Amino acid sequence: MEASFHRRRFLIAVGAASAVALVTACGKKAVTGRKVAAGAAVLALGDSITFGTGATPETSYPTVLAQLTGWNVINAGVPGDTSAQALARLPALLQEHTPPLVLVSIGGNDFLRRVPEGETRANIRKICELALAGGAQVMLVAIPAFSTTAAITGSLSDHPMYDEIGQSLKLPLHAKGWSAVLSNAALRSDQIHANAKGYEQFARGLLASAQAAQLF
Repeated sequence: MEASFHRRRFLIAVGAASAVALVTACGKKAVTGRKVAAGAAVLALGDSITFGTGATPETSYPTVLAQLTGWNVINAGVPGDTSAQALARLPALLQEHTPPLVLVSIGGNDFLRRVPEGETRANIRKICELALAGGAQVMLVAIPAFSTTAAITGSLSDHPMYDEIGQSLKLPLHAKGWSAVLSNAALRSDQIHANAKGYEQFARGLLASAQAAQLF
């Protein structure tokens, strides 16, 4: 058990170092924040891939992240939610949980339903601004730009709006997390959802980004 624990910490540390190296290589200044204490409420806002569709509740990414960090990660993922619906839910969630950190992973259903990009962008920006105004830190999670070609080839890449919003609001961004998982058939339960292994990989990658941003 102890050996497994140390190995897990080592892998997280390596991931964090890689995330920092990637930021430096891209010539962007790393966005850092304040450490979130163990036991703190962390709000995971999203849709079905936050909820954990394709796996069990015990293997959803918020549950795995809670196990890795000791944070009280609230799974606020609702299958089928668009950015507008997540925005509408957020005020009550902030009031109920007063989280010091909000993880924003939303937009996939907007892309699938072909919601105008400007509308999606505005909603995600408002979500981040609302959480910041409530006193929370925000980590933005990039969502793949789904397309027919990407679905056929199995090769996904992040929609550029997430990097743009993150830079504009000076937010840490977890990039290429969902893109990497959903591009790998061994980590998917279907074309748009992860399986248990995929959710675990995503959670570990998100934690590495949180470490790079000094949130953990």
